[in-house]
Amino acid sequence: MPRLISSPEQFEAVGNKHKLCEEYVGLLNTDDATVSITRMRSPAGWEGPTQYSEFHEYAVVLKGLLRVEHADGKIDAEAGQVVHVEPREEVIFSTPAEDGCEYLTVCIPAYSRAAIHHKG
Repeated sequence: MPRLISSPEQFEAVGNKHKLCEEYVGLLNTDDATVSITRMRSPAGWEGPTQYSEFHEYAVVLKGLLRVEHADGKIDAEAGQVVHVEPREEVIFSTPAEDGCEYLTVCIPAYSRAAIHHKG
């Protein structure tokens, strides 16, 4: 039977500025360990730490620009584009554009603080 998820569980992202995360599906909000779907609203100039995770992460950019720095360079994804980060791939996420960025992340298996590793 279909199920309505009426509201997300909010949490704060790690980084140099306040960044609101709203998990609709996943361990925090629905106790689902197989997948997480989270809306991210990131301000201009936000930068996260160097990190790698134990899950696949797909970032679907809705508005603005999401930068993903990696060992071989960087990817700038704009609205309508998706960045896929493989498990154990070291990256730095940032939102350098003046208007910040809004994007959805889909993580398989679900995002958990225990499965993400920050450096520095």
